[in-house]
Amino acid sequence: MPSRVRRRRWPQVLSSLMVAMLFLASWWWELELIEQQPEPAAAADSAVLQTGEYDVRRVIDGDTLLLEHPRVRVRLQGIDTPETVKEDTPVQPWGREASAYTKRFVAQAQGRVHLELEGQQLDKYDRHLAFVWHQGRFLNEELVRQGLARAKTHYDYSDSLKQRLRMAQQEARQNRRGIWSRP
Repeated sequence: MPSRVRRRRWPQVLSSLMVAMLFLASWWWELELIEQQPEPAAAADSAVLQTGEYDVRRVIDGDTLLLEHPRVRVRLQGIDTPETVKEDTPVQPWGREASAYTKRFVAQAQGRVHLELEGQQLDKYDRHLAFVWHQGRFLNEELVRQGLARAKTHYDYSDSLKQRLRMAQQEARQNRRGIWSRP
């Protein structure tokens, strides 16, 4: 008799487990959607951000960070990585690798980076433009050198940094790295 009781309860246990799994999956999905929502526009004021040390809340993609305080988006000045999160745009080749590289850089910096601001302060989407550093490493340049970004030297920033990005891009092209690996 006890084995029949166990057999009858088994479908109830399975359905309870399925309900619990569905609940957890929907809860996780909701958290993901909340995390992807744009942050409040409290940070469009260029006076809020100055050259200095900042904590990174998360890496949005290869060339965009979300800071903790103030809660602002920072676009890496002078470069452009392939897209991974742009609305109505498929993930581009090397985009995931660029995002992963930036995430590793930020993780190695334990989430705290030095931002240098010069030239134009905001882009057309009201993101702050900055050069990102940690212990002498220059993220913008490293992404270009690895072939995970293109140098954008037509913007307003110093000639010395433009030259560094040009040289890094030339090296990546010559060595056929990343986006330059295909003819």
